Order: sequence, then C-alpha cells, then structure tokens
Amino acid sequence: MTANSQQHRSARVLVIDDDPGLAEVVELLLSREGYAAERAGTVKAGLERIGAIEVDLVITDLKLPDGTGLDAIRAIRAGHAELPIIMITSYSSMESAIAALRAGAVDYIIKPFDNDEFLHAVGRALNERRITRDNTILRRNLKNAYGARQIVGESPGMRRVVELVRKVACSDANALISGESGTGKELVALALHYSSPRADGPFVPVDCGATPREDLEGELFGQVESGIGGTLFLDEISELGPALQMKLMRVLEEKALRPMDMRFVAATHRDLAALIERGRFRKDLYYRLNVISIQVPPLRERGSDVLLLARHFAEHYARKLGKRFGGFDAEFSAFLENYPWPGNVRELENMIERAVILADAELLTGRDLAEVAPALPMVRAAAPLPGGARPLAIEEYIREVIERFQDSHSETELARMLGIGRKALWMRRRQWGLKRMRKAAH
Repeated sequence: MTANSQQHRSARVLVIDDDPGLAEVVELLLSREGYAAERAGTVKAGLERIGAIEVDLVITDLKLPDGTGLDAIRAIRAGHAELPIIMITSYSSMESAIAALRAGAVDYIIKPFDNDEFLHAVGRALNERRITRDNTILRRNLKNAYGARQIVGESPGMRRVVELVRKVACSDANALISGESGTGKELVALALHYSSPRADGPFVPVDCGATPREDLEGELFGQVESGIGGTLFLDEISELGPALQMKLMRVLEEKALRPMDMRFVAATHRDLAALIERGRFRKDLYYRLNVISIQVPPLRERGSDVLLLARHFAEHYARKLGKRFGGFDAEFSAFLENYPWPGNVRELENMIERAVILADAELLTGRDLAEVAPALPMVRAAAPLPGGARPLAIEEYIREVIERFQDSHSETELARMLGIGRKALWMRRRQWGLKRMRKAAH
C-alpha cells in the first residue's frame, strides 16, 4: 500500500459516471488503495450523495445522461467550495478539460489512463484537501488557543521567528526555543503545535523549573509512555537534574530509532552552552533537542512592536471588561517606547491590563502611569536624562526596584511589578544577597 493511501485510508471518494465498466474499474482501484468509494450515475444523483454523506473527493466523467461534468463541477462548487474535483475526459475533449480547470476542478485525467497516474492524481487531490482542512482547523485553534496571546509583531526579529515556525511546523523534528523570561517562548511552541499536522492532538506543557522534583519524573515520563499524539513542551529544560536528563536522553534516542507519536519542544532562558561547559547540562541532550533552534528576541530589541503589542493587549482587556479603548496619549506612548521592559512581553501585558482596569477614560494618559507602574519614579531609562547621565542597565534597574520595594511588597507583587517569574526574582535576590528586613504582607 502506498504512503498516500495510508495517509488517506478513511477518505471517501464519489465517482460520477454512467459507464458501469469504467466506474467499476475506478471503484476497484480506489478500494484496493484503502479508499471508501461511492458511485452515482448522473449529476443529480451525485449532488444528492454529496448532500447525504461526507465526501472528500469527487471524480466525474465529462459526459453524463442529465448534463456534463462541467455542470457537476459548477453545481458542486456552488455549495461545497473546498471539495476537490477531478474530471475524466478523452483526448478529443481537451478544450473541456481546460474548461473544467477554469470551473474549479483541481485536475483532469485522460482516458485511457494509467492506473498509477490515476492514483497519484487522487492522492495529490486528497492531500490538497487535507491541507485546506488543516489550515481551517489551524485558524480556528489559533483563535481559541491564543486569545490575547497571539503572536503580534512586525520587527525583523519576530518576522524571522514566524517564518521559521512556518518552515519547520510540518516536521516532527525536536526544537529548542531560547529567549529571556517573558519573551513568549511558550507562545512560539504553541504556534509550532497548531501549525503542524498535530494540531488536533494535545499540547502538553511541563514546567521543569516549577514542578516539584518528586512529581516531575512521573509527569514527564508518564506523558511519554502514554504517547500523547501531540506536542510535549518542556519549559525551562535547563532545570532538569542529571538523572532526569539521562532518562530524557534515552527517550530521545529511542525516538530517533523508531517513530514516536509526539514532538518534543523545549525552551530555556538560560545559556545552555555555558551550562554544558560547567558540566550542568548534557551535551548529547542539547544536540538532540536543538535540531531546530528558535531565538525569541527581547522586547527592547523589537522597536515599534511595543506599541503594536500594547494596543493589542489594551483592546483585548477593554473588550473583556466591557470598556472602550481610545488609544494612548503622547506621554503614555513615549513611556512605552523608551522603557527597557526587563520583564519583556509578560511585563507589558501585566501593565496594560492594570491600566485598562484602573482607567477612568477611554484614552490612557500619563496620569494613568502612576497607578499602573509603582516603580515609575525610578525608571530613569524611560526618558532622556539631564546632563547626559547614564540610563540604568536592565539588571541594575531590577536590583534597584527590588532593593526599594522588597520590604513593602510581597514576592508576588515584586515579580508582577518587574514582569518576571517568582523563581527568577528569587534567584536574583540570592545572587545579590538581598534580604528582607521584614516579611511583606500578601
């Protein structure tokens, strides 16, 4: 059995032909390849079958008792625009074959035909049908899955990300997504999943950094053993301990030797090459995961994407709250464009959500900034500095915010203020030796 026949085993093909001999030959060829074949002898009967059952492909002869194949094509196109149609014609009717293509047929077959060429045309038409369906499902799934979190951006860096996702989504190759915390690595993983033939399967995220170690092994390898049929997303892969790294390496080696019904996509905000040098991450595991490498740029390098994203989030949360959004004034826009966004897209979304919730007017203005950015007086990088003073580097800014607010804000509030995860906050406080004078109330 051919690869095409395996891919389309359940495809249903309707043959419209009043010649019992030819129809029987076509039906036999289709059945041998695993297709479900239906037969109709007239245009009217064919249209009735299409209305009664789900059909994936129509093959129609040119000459029929109650009309022509062209009549059948036009009638089918009127009610089933995406249904592929193949015309069967003879050498003496080439003009009709061309007319069939213009009317909407995807292909034509000349009698007497070669069996292999016939089956190739059928497989090609069904493959185009599958792609059309997948694209429809993708658009629906993207809309349902992403909501306010769909990929938004026109900067060169994000265009490269989107183009790479488009190129590699159809493969099952493992992928490694790198980028700072809050840049949207999981969103890129979702795009890979919903752009792939696995879109109907589950997208299963496993946070290797946040899941307790005693639970992580069961969660991770339980998914592998069950064969999820979708995409397994390993977030913060750098946090896996040596024993789990070794077990995951064995799974990936097995996947390379025999088909496995899942795709592995990993993400990290850390420099895995540096961890390899320090003996904290396996080099062989890195190469198994990094078949496709996708680097997500930080928000500060995305230029005008900041305003695009801000408007996108504002419109989303305004709709969600039943409010109207009237844009940003010059002061609010200037802040958005000049602020370094250490927490990247996550920080921007959090701030815009707060702004929309607290705003009294449709237009977000500079007056709203004091409510939504409690660290604003310290954000010296948000505007040109007098006397040529040096703006704060991002890590300097994060440290200064922590030092100033750690005794008056909880861990959760500090993390939200900076747009970073609580673990990232904890790691920085430990690195800099910053301790609370007293525990802030939650």
